[in-house]
Amino acid sequence: MLFNSYEFIFLFLPVAFGVYFFLNAKFSPLSAKIWIIFASLFFYSWWNINYLPLITLSILVNFFISQALMDKPRSKKFYLLAGLTFNIGLLGYFKYMDFFIKNLNWGFNTDIPLLHLALPLAISFYTLQQIAYLVDSYGGLVKERNFLDYTLFVTFFPQLIAGPIVHHKEMMPQFSSLEAKVINYKNIATGLLVFSIGLFKKVVIADTFAKWASAGHANTEVLNLLEAWATSLSYTFQLYFDFSGYTDMAIGIALLFNIKLPQNFNSPYKSTGLIDFWQRWHMTLTRFITTYIYKPFLKSLGKISFEKAMFATVFTMFIAGLWHGAAWTFVIFGILHGLAIAINHYWKKTKLKLHIWLAWFITFNFLNLSFVIFRAESIEKAINIFTAMFTGTFILNYRWYDKLKFLDGHIEFGAWMQHVQGDKYTLLAIIFSFILTLGLKINSTTIIPILQFNKLTLFVGTLMLTFSLLKLHQVSEFLYFNF
Repeated sequence: MLFNSYEFIFLFLPVAFGVYFFLNAKFSPLSAKIWIIFASLFFYSWWNINYLPLITLSILVNFFISQALMDKPRSKKFYLLAGLTFNIGLLGYFKYMDFFIKNLNWGFNTDIPLLHLALPLAISFYTLQQIAYLVDSYGGLVKERNFLDYTLFVTFFPQLIAGPIVHHKEMMPQFSSLEAKVINYKNIATGLLVFSIGLFKKVVIADTFAKWASAGHANTEVLNLLEAWATSLSYTFQLYFDFSGYTDMAIGIALLFNIKLPQNFNSPYKSTGLIDFWQRWHMTLTRFITTYIYKPFLKSLGKISFEKAMFATVFTMFIAGLWHGAAWTFVIFGILHGLAIAINHYWKKTKLKLHIWLAWFITFNFLNLSFVIFRAESIEKAINIFTAMFTGTFILNYRWYDKLKFLDGHIEFGAWMQHVQGDKYTLLAIIFSFILTLGLKINSTTIIPILQFNKLTLFVGTLMLTFSLLKLHQVSEFLYFNF
C-alpha cells in the first residue's frame, strides 16, 4: 500500500487513526497499541503477505537476543555476535546473494545458477534499526522488556518501509507517553500540512522528473549533450523530491498519532561540501553509519590519526554505498563519496577558503555526476551519459536514427529532448527546482516549530493536496523501496 494511493489516504489511514484513538478513549492503551501493531503489519502485508513471516521472524529473534544480552551479561559477546550474524546474514542472503554469485562466476569462470531472490520490502531499514538496538542493548543503553513495545518500535507503519531510521531512545518514550494517547488537533493540522507537502513533492514534482530521467537512462547511447544534462539533473531532483517527499509524508502521518519522527533532510542541495551534504541528506542513515560503523571501525584501527580517520571514512562510505544496492554502481558511488569527504577534510585542514558559491557549484556538480552512477543500470550506461555530457553535440545527430527506439509504443525516441520539449516542462521544472531547493530559507521540517495556521496556510495546504490527489491515478512507487 502506497502513501500516494487512494486506498491509503481515504481508507487505511482514517480507519487506523479513528480506531486507535477510539480504543485509547473507550478501552485501554494496550488495546490501542495492539491495534496499531496489527494495522502496521497489515500495511506491510499489503505488498506481499509472503514477507510477513520474515519480518515476524526478525522481530522475534532480535527481541529474544536483546533479552539474553540483558539477562546473561557473561555471555553477551556471544549473543551480540549471534545477533549481528543473524541480521547481516538475513540481509546478505536476500539482498546480495545473486550479486555474490555473479561476481564469483565472473572471477572464477564458474556457472553457479542465480537464486533470483526478490528483495523483501523494507528489509534494509528494519534490519539497521534492530542492529542498532542490539548494539545498544549490549552497551547497557536500553532495557526494554515489553515485547509489544519493541514490536511497535520496529513496525510503526509511517516509517517502516523507507525510514527515517529511528532510534529506540527517541521513539519508545513517545509510545508510552500519555500525551500520545489523546487527540491533538494542532498535531493533526500540522501533520496534514506536512503530509500534503510530501505528497506534492512526490506525485507532482518527483514523478514529473521520473519520466524524463527514466527515458534518458533507457537510451543512453543516443543522448546528445543537452539531453544528457537534462537526464542527470532530472534524476538528481527526482531522487531528492521522491525521498524527501516520502519522509515528509511519514513525519506528517506520525504526527497524527502524536509521534514525532526525526528529521531526515535539511535542504541538502544547499551544501557547500560533501561533509555538509551528508549532515543534511538522509540524516538518520548518516547517524547510523557514524555511530555503528565508522566509530567502531576507527577504534579497531588502534591509535587514532587523521589518516586512519580518512581511511575509516572511505570504508564507511563503501559500506553505505553497498547498503543501497547489490551492484558495482553503488559500490563506486559509495567509494567516490568517501574519497570526496576525505578530500573535503584535507581541504579544511589547509584552512583555505572558497567563495560560498564556488563551493556550492563544485559540490552540487559532484553530486549530480555521482547520482548518474547511482541511477545507471550499468557502469557502461553511466559512461555513455558522461560521454554525452562532456563531449556530445548540442543538436541531434540524425545518423543515429538506425538506433532509434520507441517510447510508449508510438513516439519516435531518437531525440529524447524533442519529446520532452513537446511537454514544455523540462527547463522550467529544473529552474523551479533550483528555486525550491536553494531559494527558500525554510524547508518542510524546519517549518513545523514555527508554523502559523491562518487562511494562507489553509489555502496553500488545500491547493497542494487537491492538485496531488488529482494525479494519484498515475500510481508510482517510491525510489527507496528498491534499497
